[in-house]
Order: sequence, then C-alpha cells, then structure tokens
Amino acid sequence: MLFLLLKWIVLTLIVVFAAWVIPGIEVDGYLSALIVAAVIALINVSLRPALNLITLPINILTLGLFTLVINALLLMFVSYLVPGFEVEGFWAAFWGALLMSILSVGISFI
Repeated sequence: MLFLLLKWIVLTLIVVFAAWVIPGIEVDGYLSALIVAAVIALINVSLRPALNLITLPINILTLGLFTLVINALLLMFVSYLVPGFEVEGFWAAFWGALLMSILSVGISFI
C-alpha cells in the first residue's frame, strides 16, 4: 500500500513539473495534481492497452512513435475530465506527454 502511495506522489510531482515546464499545461493546485495523477493511472491501466492494441498496425509502421500521439490524446482527455487541469492544444499535450513518459520511466524502477 505504501508502495502505491509513493508512486502516486511521484506521478503527482511529475504532473506539477510538466505544468511548470511546458507552456500550455496548467494545474490549479496540488489537489488537482493528485486527482490528475490518479486519473492518468486509471486510464493507463484500463484504456491505454486497448488503444495500443487497436493502433498496433500504425504503431508498427511508425516504429512505436504513434504511442506518443496516443499519450498526448489521453492527456487531453484527462484535461477534459479533471477540473483545474488544462491542456491548451495538441502540441502542449504532446510535449507534456513526452516529458511525463520520460520521467515516468523512473517510477517503474521504484
């Protein structure tokens, strides 16, 4: 249980850092960031595997780079779901998803 809480806190800090670094991504506060991190985790567990399976042919053709587009679209979807979290446009979502993906690799090693 403590392990999941630690991962959630680290993902929250990644969301806050991405909002701080990437123009076009805004988080109203730490509570919103906690909710965003929880929603991102739930979407990554439930929705993302199905989307990766559906887009497998285009993912193979682009050597996996289309996964970044899927991540950006999911980040835009999270901004639609969570009040207090805004992503202004696809490119802000793309760069935010790229940064969050790179930093989330560190979470998998925890």
